[in-house]
Amino acid sequence: MKARVRRVQVRLVTKDEMPRWMDLMARHHYLGRPDMVGQVLCYVATVDGEWVALLGWASAALQVKARDAWIGWSDDQRHRRLRYVANNVRYCILPGWSLPNLASRVLALNTRRLAADWEARFGHSVVLAETFVDPSRFDGTCYRAAGWELLGRTRGFGRHGRQWEEHKQPKTVWVRPLRRPARYWLAADFEAPELVGTPTPSVDINRVPLEGADGLLAALAQVTDPRKKRGIRHSQTTVLAIAVCAVLSGARSFLAMADWAQSLPQDLLKRLGCRRRNDASIDRIPPSEPTIRRTLEAIEAEELDRVLSAFLLRHGLGRAIAFDGKTLRGSGNGAERPRHLMAAVIHQTGVVVGQQAVDTKTNEITVARPLLEPLDLVGRVVTADAMHTQSSLAEYLVDEKQADYVFTVKDNQRILKRHLTQMNWDFPPSGPDNPERSWPD
Repeated sequence: MKARVRRVQVRLVTKDEMPRWMDLMARHHYLGRPDMVGQVLCYVATVDGEWVALLGWASAALQVKARDAWIGWSDDQRHRRLRYVANNVRYCILPGWSLPNLASRVLALNTRRLAADWEARFGHSVVLAETFVDPSRFDGTCYRAAGWELLGRTRGFGRHGRQWEEHKQPKTVWVRPLRRPARYWLAADFEAPELVGTPTPSVDINRVPLEGADGLLAALAQVTDPRKKRGIRHSQTTVLAIAVCAVLSGARSFLAMADWAQSLPQDLLKRLGCRRRNDASIDRIPPSEPTIRRTLEAIEAEELDRVLSAFLLRHGLGRAIAFDGKTLRGSGNGAERPRHLMAAVIHQTGVVVGQQAVDTKTNEITVARPLLEPLDLVGRVVTADAMHTQSSLAEYLVDEKQADYVFTVKDNQRILKRHLTQMNWDFPPSGPDNPERSWPD
């Protein structure tokens, strides 16, 4: 029996197989033929080609008190993200296939492929599965064995058309996260890139503090506003906050920033400080693309860079910093050489926390200290390539910045390289001199 259960496979039902699937479900499931709504996927479990179980999935229930409390999302978040939840509306083990562990095995195999199938069919993934079990008939044992969690019971109401009617048959509510952070993504303030399908940003914007004395809004308020007071409709802090958050969410142009701002719900527009439509209105209006563009073009870029760099480092977004120089592609022309920049980057995230232009009459070595000077490097590790393996820079990092360093040694430091090649490296790595300090993760 165990060998047969291990040979179970779960796959989508083809269009030609749907009549058979519907007929078997109508004859063998106690609820009969399913009336599934919204986005629907139908599966069959087989053993050596024989049908052993049927499963049907559809769009999630609109309101479930136990589920909504467990997720912790607001009504607006539920309205926008309900499509990332799938409802197991039917599950039927066919007669003659009552094998031990079969039901939980089929469920586990189905949920393992559900998200990928959903995205392939409907263009977006699902991150949470839900189902409802009649406690007068079943205990939900197979769901528990497959890793589902019991949340509670429904109130005994069902939706018929646009009306809610009491049927006095409460069901138990079960959920199964298909991705470990599903609960966090569904209740996050901003749209998680894993849900909307955009490339994962270097910093999770939902973990960036907005309000408070040490939040992003307070940091951006330090940037000098060069605009004339007459005609100002949006505060500079709000415009900059929206631009920064949009970039962290994947926006790469002024138009993309404006589109991202337009997609924000009212509660987030209010938190970001967007103005009201008029004195009597509660609706908030985000800044337009021209407003964002004019504001970003008018501010002092280096001042904004310093403010954001200090903010990112202050909130512990990186323990290891790398700095290196790159020539900007397309920044030169026939009369001028391309611009060369030195940038300090957080290892774990790739976020730039500082940058400095390298003059054509000098090199990167002379720019290293000015680049690192405004950064809080206490307790951090700084890495660089062989060009910056200089004793003066090493002393500066240790003595003045209270940082550690990892430099590459090549032929520009021939004596040091010879000494290193002659050393006996058969020893355990040393720890920090100060026991209160630790190496970065």
